[in-house]
Amino acid sequence: MAEFVRLEVEDGIGTIRLDRPPMNALNRQVQEEIRSAALEATGRADVYSVIVYGGPKVFAAGADIKEMAELSYAEMAARAGAFTSALRSVEEIPKPTVAAITGYALGGGFELALCADRRIAGDNAKVGQPEILLGVIPGMGGTQRLPRLIGPSRAKDLIYTGRFVGAEEALRIGMVDEVVAPDDVYEAARRWAGQFVNGPVRAYAAAKAAIDGGLDTDLGSGLKLESQLFAAMFATEDQKTGMASFIENGPGKAKFSGR
Repeated sequence: MAEFVRLEVEDGIGTIRLDRPPMNALNRQVQEEIRSAALEATGRADVYSVIVYGGPKVFAAGADIKEMAELSYAEMAARAGAFTSALRSVEEIPKPTVAAITGYALGGGFELALCADRRIAGDNAKVGQPEILLGVIPGMGGTQRLPRLIGPSRAKDLIYTGRFVGAEEALRIGMVDEVVAPDDVYEAARRWAGQFVNGPVRAYAAAKAAIDGGLDTDLGSGLKLESQLFAAMFATEDQKTGMASFIENGPGKAKFSGR
């Protein structure tokens, strides 16, 4: 049994719940438990969408600095790839994902949030990449995902200064997608995630693969990827069901099987 991270499933929604008080610091054990929870969420047919949540007080305040402070270059070089791949396991969940951000999501914590498709934050949340204040740079995807999300100029400003960003500014510049009252964060995430329960799961996975894969290549290659994934949908039962329902009843009334 995992000690600090668990997958909780209710009504078709999986919640990857971090629970390492007081700040959900991402030590090596937490990172590997995140990987395990993400792989479980990927494989479970009863999970249609996923929330990443640190609890009502804090999302994750960053990596465990005490654990890494005395590491040598050789030691960190041997571990750094595992840090990145653990968080990427969340990004690779082939289902809609949302980070429910309460309190702090800083450093590795915000890098974890960046792995979700959407980010919902409490209006008292603080987000950012303050690694520069420790004499290092983001090492779990922040230098790559943040510029893709908000543009290189804004990302450089935040990474160079290491400043904490309040919820309203984070919403304005695109670091988060929705801001709600702190007590409403998890329920807002469930409302968003709940839209996809019993939906066309193979189409969601294809849409995610097309978008994410296209962002990593040129437009022409992205269009080829989209065409291939679009054609693949015609091998699914949901395509037949969805189109037949549209012809007979109009849009939005199909009952999908997920096959």
